[in-house]
Amino acid sequence: MNIKKAEKGDLSEILDLQYLAYQSEARLFDNQDIPPLKQTLTDVEKEYKKGIILKALDKDKTIIGSVRAFCENETVYIGKLMVHPSKQGQGIGTQLLLEMEKQYPKQRYELFTSTRSEKNIALYKKLGYKVFDERQVTGELRFVYMEKI
Repeated sequence: MNIKKAEKGDLSEILDLQYLAYQSEARLFDNQDIPPLKQTLTDVEKEYKKGIILKALDKDKTIIGSVRAFCENETVYIGKLMVHPSKQGQGIGTQLLLEMEKQYPKQRYELFTSTRSEKNIALYKKLGYKVFDERQVTGELRFVYMEKI
């Protein structure tokens, strides 16, 4: 596996991966109407211009994972960490997150996930992230915000 900065030409493939990878999150709520599944290529292009998007490639140069981040007011906001469902549990998400931290060294890192995403929360805690806030988003959806300093 190889991790590199995504190029503009990769964004469509990354969005396709996002639609696939976030199905598990949608199942947690029995609801396909979640933001990652509604995002458009234009939205991803805006995120590309604002910060960094990394991609994880397998030996065939297929994108099997990705993560996004941008820095604002000395905080790096990390989001859309995703791994192809058939490749999960192999350390790819961990490597992507650690590589993103290297892109923005010696910063405060912040991310969020659903309180129902127990695997995500466990991964982030294993990598040194700590919960600093929880917010109710909708009747069913509650986000946990985590930071690493």
